[in-house]
Amino acid sequence: MLMPLKIPAGVYRNGTEYQSMGRWFNANLVRWFEGTLRPVGGWRKRSSSQMTGTCRGIINWRDDDAKRWIVAGTNTKLYVMDQTGTLKDITPTTFTTGNANATLLTGYGYNNYGKFAYGVARPDTGAITPAATWSMDTWGEYWVGCCISDGQLLEWQLGFTTPTKAVALVNAPTGCAAVMTTSERFVFALGASGNPRLVAWSDQENNTTWTPASNNQAGSFELTTVGSIVAGKRVRGVNLIFTDVDVHTSSYIGQPFVFSFEKAGSGCGLIGPQAVAAIDTAAIWMSRSGFWIYDGYVKPLPSDIGDFVFSNMNFEQASKVYAVHNSKFGEIWWFYTSAASTENDSYCIYNYRENHWSLGTLSRLAGVDKGVFNSPLMVSSDGFIYEHEVGFAYDSQTIFAESGPVEIGNGEQIMQVRQVIPDESNLGDVSISFSSRLYPTGTETSFGPFTSANPTDARFSGRQVKMKVTADSLTDWRVGVMRLDAVPAGKR
Repeated sequence: MLMPLKIPAGVYRNGTEYQSMGRWFNANLVRWFEGTLRPVGGWRKRSSSQMTGTCRGIINWRDDDAKRWIVAGTNTKLYVMDQTGTLKDITPTTFTTGNANATLLTGYGYNNYGKFAYGVARPDTGAITPAATWSMDTWGEYWVGCCISDGQLLEWQLGFTTPTKAVALVNAPTGCAAVMTTSERFVFALGASGNPRLVAWSDQENNTTWTPASNNQAGSFELTTVGSIVAGKRVRGVNLIFTDVDVHTSSYIGQPFVFSFEKAGSGCGLIGPQAVAAIDTAAIWMSRSGFWIYDGYVKPLPSDIGDFVFSNMNFEQASKVYAVHNSKFGEIWWFYTSAASTENDSYCIYNYRENHWSLGTLSRLAGVDKGVFNSPLMVSSDGFIYEHEVGFAYDSQTIFAESGPVEIGNGEQIMQVRQVIPDESNLGDVSISFSSRLYPTGTETSFGPFTSANPTDARFSGRQVKMKVTADSLTDWRVGVMRLDAVPAGKR
């Protein structure tokens, strides 16, 4: 009989492998979109030269003359790139260099020798110095930004042939953690003046007036929180302010208070300054307590892969987590550092249009949606800016999706599979392999890979099988519903 392998979209990676029965269990550089399994797009270099330092911030926009710009910041430099890919240094002369990596102060010399047993995790008594991350926004056609290591609110007022340097905003607070602009054209200094709870804002339409007076709307407000402000995001109708433990909203109300502030959620603070993405009316972010969404209310976002992600993350480097919105496919990508690494080498994806998850491995330090460009832009550890979702070149990475166990027959009877009936848009673009077991934790036997034919001969038996689909061609392939031609082989 023919048994269709109707596996729902997305990866399920919580708990045991057997719990992913009938779902996809592992994947790399694939997506499920509009009912089919397909590869994500490849990438190619966009910048003509490397950046110095480790990039932790990038933004793109169009100026009043319709020219397109990209600004990217590392722990040592600030760069601007025009639409041709030429990269130029606009680092302020007063810039303070930051850390490329986060540092946990629990090592040699931090406590007495022999204080803790060898191999036992140290208690939470040490402070983490985070990696130097950038907060970026636009003020009209100008760029504004702030690096956590520097604390200055900076502005770049264009000028590329002889590049002008970014400069500190006149009269703005120093010692800031982040910056954002509101839809009413105020500039917010977050964590201003070294106070981790203070939000200060400029006068409306005037980012050089910061001292409150009867003839302006500048002001400040100290949040009621035990956390420290790490980021802000603008969504429709409200400004979200994230601390490392909770989330607050800010809304414009006019004089005399100018802005109102309200705590929106507790226990859902941001895991890192760039771990949140805004999608018009909502924001989605990663916290140490899981994934969260704001769509008028703060609420947890159930995840099919959260157990795997948070069990395999290097939390010491959590300040490097970077969220990238890919609006074309309705996806949020989070790049993070795995437990075996000290730099971003893994990613997870939430598709908010179709409500499913995926994961894989890819080293990207920062990224931004396509915006005014044709493709999303991301920065690799080699210091180059790449455009993504172009072509199908992947630097020799393996493109695959592997299912969890699929019980064949009634789950009690051993089945003999004789053939596979493939379902591809172009036969032969992928190869298929299988592994079978009699029990969830039993010995696994592998079969294949098989080159797709119509039908494909494949001889194996078992109570449960797993299927792996691997890309054999660098093309835009599609895979639908595979079918197995199987007959009973007896009981045990």
